[in-house]
Amino acid sequence: MTRRHRITLREALNDPALLGHAIPGDSWKPWRTLLIAAMGEPLLPDERELFKQLTQRSREPGERVETLCVVKGRRAGGSSAIGKALIPYLSGLCQHPTLAPGERGILLCVSADQRQADVILAYAEAAFRGSPMLAQLIEARTARELRLTNNVTVEVRAADWRTLRGLTFIGACADELAFWQNENSANPDDEILNNAIKPGLATTGGPLILISSPHARRGELWRTYQSNFGAAGDPLVLVAQGGTRDFNATLPQRVIDRALERDHAAASAEWLGQFRTDIESFVTIEAVSQNIDGGTVERPPLSGVSYSGFIDPSGGSSDAMTLAIAHNDFNSQTIVLDCLREAVPPFSPESTVEDFAKTLKQYGISRCVSDRYGGVWVINEFARFGISVEQSAAPKSDLYRDLLPLLNSRRVALLDNQKLVAQLVGLERRTARSGKDSIDHAPGAHDDLANCVAGVVAQVNKYGGYDVSYSGFGDIADDPLPDEWREQRRRRYYDELMQRYGQPCPVPLPGAQQ
Repeated sequence: MTRRHRITLREALNDPALLGHAIPGDSWKPWRTLLIAAMGEPLLPDERELFKQLTQRSREPGERVETLCVVKGRRAGGSSAIGKALIPYLSGLCQHPTLAPGERGILLCVSADQRQADVILAYAEAAFRGSPMLAQLIEARTARELRLTNNVTVEVRAADWRTLRGLTFIGACADELAFWQNENSANPDDEILNNAIKPGLATTGGPLILISSPHARRGELWRTYQSNFGAAGDPLVLVAQGGTRDFNATLPQRVIDRALERDHAAASAEWLGQFRTDIESFVTIEAVSQNIDGGTVERPPLSGVSYSGFIDPSGGSSDAMTLAIAHNDFNSQTIVLDCLREAVPPFSPESTVEDFAKTLKQYGISRCVSDRYGGVWVINEFARFGISVEQSAAPKSDLYRDLLPLLNSRRVALLDNQKLVAQLVGLERRTARSGKDSIDHAPGAHDDLANCVAGVVAQVNKYGGYDVSYSGFGDIADDPLPDEWREQRRRRYYDELMQRYGQPCPVPLPGAQQ
């Protein structure tokens, strides 16, 4: 076998001219132990005991692993250990004989967002510049790359699989994997790891490093942990698990104790490195996909169709402002999503209200419902453009709850909007201490489109699927419709009954004039 290492990681970490300054001292011993073992190097007896505590395996692998997965608490020093020690070692002190002459290998680090990715690159650059020998390898530093003279580039990216395909990686790190959110993909961790990174590692045999605080029991982090943690796991897939103080004993215990008192379930994940059992996926990608009309991004307004609208307002600085329009297709017993609009921040709320009002009028809508955000401002602003807005009394958690059975029974015709799909699939069902469930987006994610669609579906389905625009249902005392709509919709109501039954409905309906 061709030798990959010019020097062992242990030697590099002990040499002041190389990485001796990177992760020194007793507080970094857990990370040094794991990284040395993952590189296939033997451990010392005291390190082996620590290794067993973190991995539930009696001995180190004895050869470089294909995957190192570390499930740890917050502030455990993972980004520092990877950026200061492992990235400089793999990129600057290892040989990569499988690279073709002139081919540049990439040591990739993917983070939940670009800001965190940039932090890791800064750690790596500091480690190179802090070493008299490694500093000579630096060819150039750009915003997202550290180019080295040995035909290797250290590159950091945010989690987006579309920018990673077709590259050759000598190693890859997935940082905070459990919290990757990308509204262009419902499953960004699966897309990035299995469809982009792993193929890019296939020819080099470089290691894949998964490192994250845990969250819900789903995704690639959970699957890797579930299959390989402990002695029965794949010998070349090394999984370690520990709380914050298992990796970083300098953090005061009182910080963790207070967090556990406030919210034990959340703190167990954040500080103790335990996967949460009170959070589950709300809806599967399969359930959402079966409702999508492939290739249909919008449906034009049709005469004779009664449309409903729902608005999710925003101030224009952080969240998007969205509009959804839908109607009931009685022939197929399906609620049809016709139009979906999104204003992405930053934007002018006033201009967006004007645009949304024009769209509502195109579909014959002069009255619609909105989320409760913004209070009277939303009502008054839309009134300027002839749209009457009523704020929804139902919280969005209830809207999502009522949407689920319709999705599972294929009674919603969704538009082909990948961002909407990603937001729906990213919703989480949480169980509070009281036992009550709530449904909301994951930390750091958004649900503006999903909330808007759930709201408009609830409006169309308000009377169990009947078209409330007809006077026979709209005349109900506690939910009256505008007087000017009644006569026209009464005629459509009776036309519908004649088409279905050949005669008007024999059973009088509330408010209907037979």
